[in-house]
Amino acid sequence: MKLLSFALSSLALTSALSVPAKVNYAGFKVYRVTVGNNVAAVKAVLSKLNLATWTGAPKANSVVDVVVPPSQLQSFKADASVLNTEVMHEDLGLSIAEESQYAVYAAGSANATWFNSYHAIADHVQFLKDLQSSYPSNSEILVAGKSNSGRDIIGIHIWGSGGKGSKKAIVWHGTVHAREWITTMVVEYAAYTLLTKYATDTQIKSFVDKYDFYIFPIVNPDGFAYTQTTDRLWRKNRQVNSGNSCVGRDINRNWPYVWSQADGASTDPCAEDYKGPSAGDGTETKVLKALIDGLASGLGVKMYTDFHSYSQLFMYPYGYDCSAVVPNSATYQSLARGTVSAIKAVHGTSFTPGPICSTIYQVSGDSVDYASDVAKAEYSFTVELRDTGRYGFVLPASQIVPSAQEMWAGIKYLLAHM
Repeated sequence: MKLLSFALSSLALTSALSVPAKVNYAGFKVYRVTVGNNVAAVKAVLSKLNLATWTGAPKANSVVDVVVPPSQLQSFKADASVLNTEVMHEDLGLSIAEESQYAVYAAGSANATWFNSYHAIADHVQFLKDLQSSYPSNSEILVAGKSNSGRDIIGIHIWGSGGKGSKKAIVWHGTVHAREWITTMVVEYAAYTLLTKYATDTQIKSFVDKYDFYIFPIVNPDGFAYTQTTDRLWRKNRQVNSGNSCVGRDINRNWPYVWSQADGASTDPCAEDYKGPSAGDGTETKVLKALIDGLASGLGVKMYTDFHSYSQLFMYPYGYDCSAVVPNSATYQSLARGTVSAIKAVHGTSFTPGPICSTIYQVSGDSVDYASDVAKAEYSFTVELRDTGRYGFVLPASQIVPSAQEMWAGIKYLLAHM
């Protein structure tokens, strides 16, 4: 969910309609700047050097993670000399190269070794199909629709006793923002755990017998593919903007509910959080809206969860206004506190619970608010997974399994206590 707040013109992050050259991050550094009371000074440095951040605009007593290209290193060091800075990535290009050493996946081998590394998009599709084919009696592959470039938005439907479609829906999805690779793996781990342990774990069996699970690991496949071929830090979808050379809209600012708020999304097609020219006009937004609307009009949605990274936050409505309070706020607070406690019990990782707007920042046109107020999901959450900035979006593969394990503990708590 994090923003690249300032355009990085030297990298052409505002991609032209022609196919761009692969972005090379060799020699780039990522610095963490502790803002404190120096908001104006930090903004001045970012603006002067036209630097990108991974953490939105600077705010008092916050930190910003700043991407600095080699050509700007000396200027940044000089201009930021009075600020408190720490190097997070010594060489961002090297970090990306190490993260992107995909393991070879052999079709038909959907087992736990999958979670030891990141994978190419085609292998993700095959893994999900292989997982489903191993459990054909209580699962099926679903294609919710097509992406802007015509890729399948593929997921898996899992059910227990009573047959498919006989219970309220649980909807989980990841990779709304293309560069958030860890979300793909964590969502797949949840699907894998439900299916592989259904026959042997009585608690998991009770979950699967009680709900129908609709799980979509990659709902922005065009953007995800683009992070693997062209720009590892791409965020949006790949939809053309009429009259503008900048590509994409932020799928999580495009939902047709409280869509346009001044501080909740950008009107600039080149911005990372561009809301789109009209509410709900994003190709993938339409597909996801149709999915949740269809489930809502049937037996209803028990829980909707949108997985993001990074910051280690566990959040609930609302995003559009920090003064708005979700009707069952006390229940949300209790569930969120219990969930973060369950997460921490696994590997000691601390998550912060709270409403989206006051916990991270204002977000308008987001899926969680839509799911809550329009689709009438009983519970609607968004998660920011590991980490808090040491690696940011480029999280080492060694953290996939612990991230998935701790989040599964949180999910189990929710399923048991909703």
